Amino acid sequence: MEPPACYFESVLGIHRFWQSSNVLQMDLPSMALMIAFVTCMSRLFFWVCRPLNQPRLVSYAFPGFIIGTSAYLPSLLMVLYPVEEVINVEVLCNIGLIYYAFVSGLEMNIDTILHAKKKAASIAVAGIIFPLVTGPAFYYMHRKLYEVCPLPIEQPTNTVILLWSVILTITGFPVLAHTLSELKLLYTGLGKSALTAAMISDTYGWILFAIVNPITVNGEYAVYAILSTLIFILVCVFLVRPIICGYIDRKTEQDAWDDHRLLYVLMGVFACSLITDVLGCHAVVGAFVYGLILPHGKFADLVTSVSDDFGNGFLTPLFFAGCGNRINFKSIFTQSNWPFVMMLIGSLSLPKILSTIFATSFFGMRTRDGLALGLLLNTKGAVALIMLNNAWDKGVFSVPTYSVLTSGVFLMTAIVPPIINIIYKPRKRFEQNKLKTIQKLRPDAELRILACCHNTKNATSMINIIHTFNPTRICPMQVFGLYLVELKGRGAVALVADHIERPSGQLGEQNLTRTQAELESISNTFEAFGEAYDAVRVETLSVVSSYATIHEDIYNTASDKHTSIILIPFHKQLTSDGVLQTTSVVYKEINQNIMQGAPCSVGIFVDRDLGSFSKIDFRIVMIFVGGPDDREALAVAGRMAGHPGVRLAVVRMLLFDEAAEVDTSSHAEAKGILFAVIDNEKQKELDEEYVSSFRLTQVNNDDSISYSEIDVHTGEHIQTMLNEVEKSGCDLYIVGQGNCRNLRVFTNLSEWCDCSELGVIGDILASNEFASHASVLVVQQYGYGGMVIEKQVKRINTSGNDGFDSLVVKSE
Repeated sequence: MEPPACYFESVLGIHRFWQSSNVLQMDLPSMALMIAFVTCMSRLFFWVCRPLNQPRLVSYAFPGFIIGTSAYLPSLLMVLYPVEEVINVEVLCNIGLIYYAFVSGLEMNIDTILHAKKKAASIAVAGIIFPLVTGPAFYYMHRKLYEVCPLPIEQPTNTVILLWSVILTITGFPVLAHTLSELKLLYTGLGKSALTAAMISDTYGWILFAIVNPITVNGEYAVYAILSTLIFILVCVFLVRPIICGYIDRKTEQDAWDDHRLLYVLMGVFACSLITDVLGCHAVVGAFVYGLILPHGKFADLVTSVSDDFGNGFLTPLFFAGCGNRINFKSIFTQSNWPFVMMLIGSLSLPKILSTIFATSFFGMRTRDGLALGLLLNTKGAVALIMLNNAWDKGVFSVPTYSVLTSGVFLMTAIVPPIINIIYKPRKRFEQNKLKTIQKLRPDAELRILACCHNTKNATSMINIIHTFNPTRICPMQVFGLYLVELKGRGAVALVADHIERPSGQLGEQNLTRTQAELESISNTFEAFGEAYDAVRVETLSVVSSYATIHEDIYNTASDKHTSIILIPFHKQLTSDGVLQTTSVVYKEINQNIMQGAPCSVGIFVDRDLGSFSKIDFRIVMIFVGGPDDREALAVAGRMAGHPGVRLAVVRMLLFDEAAEVDTSSHAEAKGILFAVIDNEKQKELDEEYVSSFRLTQVNNDDSISYSEIDVHTGEHIQTMLNEVEKSGCDLYIVGQGNCRNLRVFTNLSEWCDCSELGVIGDILASNEFASHASVLVVQQYGYGGMVIEKQVKRINTSGNDGFDSLVVKSE
């Protein structure tokens, strides 16, 4: 093996504060340069590789690869990584590593592990046992390839073989959680199985690390280190935990945390790290155990929010960059057998893949899903790299062995996202279900609704509108309440772990975070609705994702649950003054994204204090213009009309003259003007057919349903007609979004819409100028390409009247 790198440090003044050189002048600038280089390069690499969904662990190691390869440029290496600064950088790396282990313990959910389903537990165990058994064979293949290599290699002791095999078994739970979130698989059946299995595997990884590391360090005296560490863990769990948890819970309830109190608690991380290091284990074990015994929920959320930027933003990347720096690519590519070495590195993922396919076959999963699951469970994390670096520091692994195994760890983690994107794309399944609409749903079929909400108030609004869908034993209903949570930093991984496999209503009540408390309240709201109806089944779910891509998680959930309609709340809420006010512009963007590619029909609910559905005389007005969205809206209204106490008035606009002119501009380039005219005539035929069927089956047989027609000749008549309808009064308007209408009058009016996702009619009814007290449900039917978001324009009226005579168009 190569000798360790040493350097000489002169002591200039034993009685001075800085015994060697002045740290502020010499060491600090070099460390600052190193931190800046690692931080900037890792973030640049993460941004460049964003389309490939690369985990942050790989981007953190990328600066290390650059430093490692710069050994061929000594001048660059001396600037980026001077030898005399190695110790200082290693100290910071270990502090970052201790923090990472502490946060990992803080995020770990033991209850989920103990109550894991049989399938996930079996997959996890198979992914641990099989690599342990086959690991020695891969190690001896590695030795065989390096027999003719001039580089020295370690002796094949039991410790070396055990360490090699254990590293192959480990799965990094935090890294996999973020990978699944980026791939939009977190809330699919595959994602849930992978995440639970990864949590179990990661926990066993920590246990194996606590056992194997003392063997690596202490040899024949390892048994004493293991027993001492076990005693320390028992003391922490049964003695320290009740004391410190009681103190933390009291301070959390009183909201009495400040920087000083928080610092005292966090100093326990380094105290526990020191104890386990002295006992012969590793410092990170103490940090992990300390994080594990601290209260989860609000306190954990506070700790991660305060320290995440510095810990994960600056310290942790230094450790991973150090791992990349230690890889000696020369030991891989400068020998004659390097193609076979690369094949060996690529084949290190096979044991876990084969074991996963074998385990999933017993549960009836497809081979493709088993392959995808096996690849996902090959995602490595900090535990594997800690074991590798510890083996390097203690001289257990030689340079070739460390380089081969570390390259395999990074390669397995890096190739997972692009391969999964190729072999497993659940979005393709959306095209296979063409009847996911209420119009095509059989009268006696179960109606499945996905109700999205951002808070408890949204959940109450969703329940109020779902009440009107008239669940009966003949027409049962299953409601999936979906709580939308924005993904922020590593703290969201804890929330994912808490709720990915946990039934609703079992979150506990002590010191919940704001997000967890909100989910608890939402769960209670939906469960109370389910208990009130025998014909309703309720399930509460949560989605933790970036708001920019959360609509894809909603797509996957709706497709997985086979829902017929997605209900989403309007981005404005009613104030005490009776005015709709914007809650969040981001919610509007989410709604627009959902409507562009949803795998079923969509309904946007504008709640003007609809209230609980208990009125004897509940009046609904359905305004029918024409097109697929209006037919779907009429189907929704017809279903609601079956509820006792509901009076439904269907008002149909018959368009003539100017109002009936076909808009050919949207088809001029794509399919031509003739296609627009033919498509418009086809939609008219479908409208006539469906309206006639509705009048025959429902209007003529139910006195609570009325039907009327109003002639509309110009755009101004639409506003006049709506004002006349409003005079009759109602509790709820139901309208179609207006896709596929292809009428010039609606194209012109759409340029005045503030909320294009509501369509022209919905935007008028939801505007504060319309001065209505009725709520609005805007429906879009699945199967016609979704809503098209066009460039917004503002028009300034210069004619002095309400017409469309003279308009100035101003682009934004």
